[in-house]
Formats: sequence, structure tokens, C-alpha cells
Amino acid sequence: MFSREEAARLRQQFWISFGQYMKPILGAEGLPVNWINYKTGIKHLFFRMDAEQKFASIAIEFAHPDDGIRALFFEQFQEFKLMFENTLQNEVWNWQLHGTNNFGKQVVRIECILPKVSVFNQQQWPDIIAFLKPRIIALDEFWTDVKPIFEDLLN
Repeated sequence: MFSREEAARLRQQFWISFGQYMKPILGAEGLPVNWINYKTGIKHLFFRMDAEQKFASIAIEFAHPDDGIRALFFEQFQEFKLMFENTLQNEVWNWQLHGTNNFGKQVVRIECILPKVSVFNQQQWPDIIAFLKPRIIALDEFWTDVKPIFEDLLN
């Protein structure tokens, strides 16, 4: 078992390594992207990547405080589900209208999980990176195409 400090250091090392690996990769618009802290440009809408003791995940998370607006965004994402699945190569993603984030807030969450990997096992880092990399790039491609529609929902 790792101490809290060792666990934090390993997580930090992983994300630094991932960031360095992704740094030369340009976004769908041909511009540099901060892949780890991806900016969607929509308040309360995040692309989350996580690497934990028993899994890695990537998700779209919409944490708007208004239930109706969260539901509207979820419906809009569902309208683009075929495009989403085609861009992300028909993978199985879990679509949750009533999810909860790490802070206990109600969120809309669209998530893909890689089970049975650990950020604390450096030998599994290539597997975690191989899982996260194509998905965050595909999410960027998808988001580039649909972002204007979501911006219009808030106006």
C-alpha cells in the first residue's frame, strides 16, 4: 500500500507523463490543446479523465446547477448520439442523466471505463495512455463539430 504522499506523487507523475506524451498532438482545429485540462468553452461542461487504483475513465460531465438545463443538454447529446458513436468508433459509453460527480453534485455524465488497471502500477501506464489518448482526441473532434449548437442552448 502507498502512503498518501506516494499515491499523490504517482498520480502527479502519471499526469505529467500523459501531458508530455500528448503535448505534440494538435487538436481537431490544428491548434495546440491542453489535453489534461481540456477547455470546452461551456461553463459547467467538462471532459474528465481519471486514473485510479482499479480503473481509468474518460467522461463528458455537465454540472449545471439547474436540473432542466442539465436535462436539455443530455437530450441534445442524445440527438448527436450516432455522430458521437461514429466519432468514438461505436464504443460502449454509459449515458447517465442523473449521475453524481466526486463532490456529490448532480451531473449529466457520459463515460467510458477501462477496468482492472491501476495508476499505481507504472507498467500499466501505457495501457491507460492507450485508452485515454484516442478517446480524448475523438472527443475533441466531436466537440469541434457540435460546440456551436451547445453554445446556442445557453443563449
